[in-house]
Amino acid sequence: MYKKVLSLAIALSFSAGFASASDDPLRAQAKAVGLAPLPQTVEIPDNAITPEKVALGQMLFFEPRLSASQLISCNTCHNLGTGGDDNLPTSVGHGWQKGPRNAPTVLNAVFNKAQFWDGRAEDLKAQAKGPVQASVEMANKPEKVVATLKSMPEYVARFEAAFPGEEDPVTFDNMARAIEAFEATLLTPDAPFDRWLAGEDEALTADQKAGLKLFIQKGCTACHSGVNVGGQSYFPFGLVQKPDAKILPPEDKGRFKVTQSPADTYVFRAAPLRNVALTAPYFHSGQVWDLKEAVSIMGKAQLGMDLSEEEAGLIAQFLESLTGEQPQIRYPILPVETANTPRPAL
Repeated sequence: MYKKVLSLAIALSFSAGFASASDDPLRAQAKAVGLAPLPQTVEIPDNAITPEKVALGQMLFFEPRLSASQLISCNTCHNLGTGGDDNLPTSVGHGWQKGPRNAPTVLNAVFNKAQFWDGRAEDLKAQAKGPVQASVEMANKPEKVVATLKSMPEYVARFEAAFPGEEDPVTFDNMARAIEAFEATLLTPDAPFDRWLAGEDEALTADQKAGLKLFIQKGCTACHSGVNVGGQSYFPFGLVQKPDAKILPPEDKGRFKVTQSPADTYVFRAAPLRNVALTAPYFHSGQVWDLKEAVSIMGKAQLGMDLSEEEAGLIAQFLESLTGEQPQIRYPILPVETANTPRPAL
């Protein structure tokens, strides 16, 4: 009996070792094309991430009084309970206006080369200032934001703790810096793909591994690589074949609006694909709800390939393995307004 158990243990050990070795070539390919595990933490060189700053940033992220109507917060369009976006084709802002583009996820956004679909914000600080002032989003003004924050003693004390030594810490810039510090903590590590990259063969299913192989072989990693599986470069949407006008609205010329360069017409930042299974609808127009359909469209538009139903399905299954641990964020209790707090402007 002992010999049988020992033989079985040896056989299982050998089998496990063989399985591990069998995934090594694909794992090496994945790393060679730039796919990498998501870090557990991140640092921002010009904005130290301190507990006080993160706590303040968390409150500001959920603070609807940063908007003119006092109804809209960062979390409205970047809902941390639904993948870091609002799951709408385009976001609804001040006065029920519809925005021009689909809201990207805020999760892992700190790893992107730049923010927004057209890259017009160099970092999360710059991004945080944009929606607050955009007439179609929060429709507020920096001076009113500062007046609102200064009207509540708890915010004044928290800004002083987060930005010690500053003569006047309650500023529009510091609001953005605090939000950036909080958003830098919104990471989703330990996705099945991360565990597989670390050597856990069973973290991916056979179909997900087949999808990863296709993702590499078909050339998807030319645009979607790095720790965020995208978000690092700009490419024309419709590099080989333009999608129909519903998916690629002709009036939205992408990065051209930022650079005014004809070469940037219909150019957009490659979407980061972390947690993409949670963030439908897809593309800057938000007109595609099915992940497999989005894969098929990208195959034709960017690679000039008609992916089969099976191929698109396998790639979509691989993309599902990029869903990581979602940040567990407690909704903060916000300060009570005072007699000096500006009133809502609806």
